[in-house]
Amino acid sequence: MPLIIDIHTHTYPTSDDSSLVPEQLIEEARRIGLDGICITDHDGFWKPDDIAELSRRHDYLVLPGCEVTTEEGHLLVYGLDRYIFGMHRAAFVKKLVDDAGGVIVVAHPYRRNYMKQDARGGMTYDEMLDRACDNTVFAMSDAVEVLNGRSSAQENAFSRDVANRFSMSGTGASDAHRLEDVGTFATEFHRPVHLIDDLVRELAAGRFNPVTLDRHVSVQAPSAGQPGRA
Repeated sequence: MPLIIDIHTHTYPTSDDSSLVPEQLIEEARRIGLDGICITDHDGFWKPDDIAELSRRHDYLVLPGCEVTTEEGHLLVYGLDRYIFGMHRAAFVKKLVDDAGGVIVVAHPYRRNYMKQDARGGMTYDEMLDRACDNTVFAMSDAVEVLNGRSSAQENAFSRDVANRFSMSGTGASDAHRLEDVGTFATEFHRPVHLIDDLVRELAAGRFNPVTLDRHVSVQAPSAGQPGRA
């Protein structure tokens, strides 16, 4: 049975720009019918034991990750457990991830690349797309986030076009920083995911797809139907 997991979320205080505490995030994810979440705080790693305890206490799938800020862009990293000096460079992150057997997803790749106003007299859309695709980070990554809950439809379309340019698989996530962010997009996994190693394996194998959710109705409810593939 497929599992629907939000693989990009943020909690306070590790992400100081988030107003969500872990308990709020978990309960809202459960309420709307998500099968699990991955907490990917900004440049901050949860201790594995703390994440495991959080998951046990709530009887809910909670997995660890991190959104790492690099000079080349933001990377969602799964399979690492601590921040090491030098991770501001994508190539260094890539080496650490490879050594650990983890995976990298490029987060919201439209940022610093897509600017709607440029279409009225600046760079053309194709020029913006070319500039985005010049980033070497895509060659280091396993997937691209093509549905981000804090992005516009046009920005997500740009991210999808970037992924298509490289024939890379796309993920979906809320990028939640507030309660109302939860329930926009997520990633559907085609095989069971119980541990972080399972998540890494499935992301590496490409056995997933981004999905659009109805934040007001449980994705499990018969009246909601099946989440649409995006």
